[in-house]
Amino acid sequence: MKLREIADYLGCELVGDGEIEITGVAGIEQAGPSELTFLANPKYAPKVRRTRAAAILVSEPVRDHPIVSLVSRNPYLDFARALELFYRPPQPAPGIHPLAWIAPSARIGENSYVGPFAVIEEDVVIGRNARIYPHVVIYRGARIGDDFCAHSHAVVREFCRIGHRVTLGNGVVVGGDGFGFAHRADGTHYKIVQSGITVIEDDVEIQSLCSIDRATVGETRIQRGAKIDSLVQVGHACVVGENALLCAQVGLAGSTVLERNVVMAGQSGAAGHLTIHAGAVVYAQAGVGGDVPAGAAVAGSPAFDAAQWRRAVTAFPKLPELLRTVRELKKRVEELEKILAGSGAQPTRGE
Repeated sequence: MKLREIADYLGCELVGDGEIEITGVAGIEQAGPSELTFLANPKYAPKVRRTRAAAILVSEPVRDHPIVSLVSRNPYLDFARALELFYRPPQPAPGIHPLAWIAPSARIGENSYVGPFAVIEEDVVIGRNARIYPHVVIYRGARIGDDFCAHSHAVVREFCRIGHRVTLGNGVVVGGDGFGFAHRADGTHYKIVQSGITVIEDDVEIQSLCSIDRATVGETRIQRGAKIDSLVQVGHACVVGENALLCAQVGLAGSTVLERNVVMAGQSGAAGHLTIHAGAVVYAQAGVGGDVPAGAAVAGSPAFDAAQWRRAVTAFPKLPELLRTVRELKKRVEELEKILAGSGAQPTRGE
């Protein structure tokens, strides 16, 4: 594909030879002489001089290196768009495999694919263009919109609601039981029926091995456009706001509310019954124990202001040395006090 064709498709300014033939896209260090790469973070700019790529997506033309530039307002986004020109995941042909089991009362929209050993139970309704891969199980009464994609071993539990253009990765469980038990006097635990549902709104992607629990009563809700990375746990009655990002191994205890555009980095968690307000960022491995204001950035466990946390982290390695200094000063003060006590002198102000 000619580079000028890619530039036209992306709406980028072409600086250099547009007749170069591009065969693919790759990272700045891996790209070969017929591939397109990108530079989104200025700190990686020195790597441009070493790249073998034929052309690069950048926010400003490269002046000090003989490489063709595609000038973009958002190089990372346009790199993602260019990637789609060269690779699209294989799409199964519409149809229902003879080894799938579909209940007589289930309804599946036109142009859908259902793979072998998939199970779709009674009273399920699924929209058009669904892709349901082998070993997916959809329990009784689920309602699912158009353009649904469920990869192998995903499970949608009873009566859950899923909107349009939702993707479930391998092993995702939507609507599994919330972790609810009442304590008996003898120390044993009585299971509380999880009577609520899980609701997944439009344009949500949930990646591999996530668990989105159903509510004890009411609902757990993942709002429009949220993206959830692998190995995330969303507890019962949580709300994950619009366009929120939950990175790998995030855990939300029950009744946590995330407002729109919240970002929770890897292995961070929330203690439950709290609100992380719009646009807040929770750093990796942070433990949130209370409400977080809108637009704030927090870190540490228990989590507090990220700027203060960075200063504290810088001080942590120095604590042993500071402690040793304090002990030495304390010892010297005690020795001075003994000397003064033996001489009968009284310390004056400032000594």
